[in-house]
Amino acid sequence: MQEFLARAWRGLVAHLDTPLLLITLMLMAAGLPTVYSATYDANSHLVPQMVNMAIGLCAMWAVAQLPPQKLMRFGVPLYLVGVLLLILVFFFGIKVNGARRWLSLGFTRIQPSELLKIAVPLMLAWYFHKHEALLKFRHYVVASLLLLVPFALIAKQPDLGTAILVGAAGFYVIFFAGLSWRVIGGLLAVAGAAAPFAWTMLHDYQRKRILTLLDPTTDPLGSGYHIIQSTIAIGSGGNYGKGWLAGTQTHLEFIPERHTDFILAVFAEERGLLGNGILLLLYLLLIGRGLIIAGNASTLFGRVLAGSVTLSFFTYVFVNMGMVSGILPVVGVPLPFMSYGGTALVTLSVGIGMLMSINTHRMLVRT
Repeated sequence: MQEFLARAWRGLVAHLDTPLLLITLMLMAAGLPTVYSATYDANSHLVPQMVNMAIGLCAMWAVAQLPPQKLMRFGVPLYLVGVLLLILVFFFGIKVNGARRWLSLGFTRIQPSELLKIAVPLMLAWYFHKHEALLKFRHYVVASLLLLVPFALIAKQPDLGTAILVGAAGFYVIFFAGLSWRVIGGLLAVAGAAAPFAWTMLHDYQRKRILTLLDPTTDPLGSGYHIIQSTIAIGSGGNYGKGWLAGTQTHLEFIPERHTDFILAVFAEERGLLGNGILLLLYLLLIGRGLIIAGNASTLFGRVLAGSVTLSFFTYVFVNMGMVSGILPVVGVPLPFMSYGGTALVTLSVGIGMLMSINTHRMLVRT
């Protein structure tokens, strides 16, 4: 019986990467009490977040069991289904706060754009793996078009935060597939030249967010309110923080969206500079582990997918921390494994599962 249990346990954890799992669990352990504190004076989101984390960990384990060859098969169907759902959003989507992002299934609602965070890098990694032997410039053009379609559909909803994340995930695949630095330089030049035109395409609230970034005090009760209150909370935490459940900015409800996009402000007020430093170290360890897995991948598919997933985590962290600290415009980007939310947490967990799949199955093949 003991031998049977030992064998079952080994089979259960065979495809789990221990460093990634430990870092993820530590981030969740930091996020759970912070979510509780952020919603302590209202309706606590503790139990729903625990359920979200459990579902995320199950999704992570399930994806980790799949070898990269099987992961590759999901690329095309997931991409096609995701784009189709994005199109359906325009006709049948639910409009909330001026944005049409959700589809109702009767018993629940889904946000199709979240699916594209997984589908786009999978699709592009499959595409480059298929043409690995004869990669030419036209393949990069086709890949860019495959990325542009969901990016434009998501930005049109409008959901600039998710569009940035999807666009970044796709670009990272193209970059790791061998895109020339000269081409990247040319694209940056084109982007700079097109900036005035892009400015006119932004919605009024998006332009306000960018202008407010330069001087939040120009609209302290409007578009500048988020940045002002979050920076006050971060500064008031000092070196060691005010302690759990003791944040005044949090519990006097000055911080907006404090359990989702601005949860870092809650954490910083309670844990201070020391807590922020430890949190940042955990994210750096997560990103570093992901880059090691990408570098050790034995196939082009594994290399570009692992690289894209890892740098997508970097984008999440950089954009969220940047907007909360007032160095980037406010966009709807959660802090990985810290912010409250089911869909985003499951998506991030699937990303960790894909890294585990690429790493552990590679190790088993070599041994």
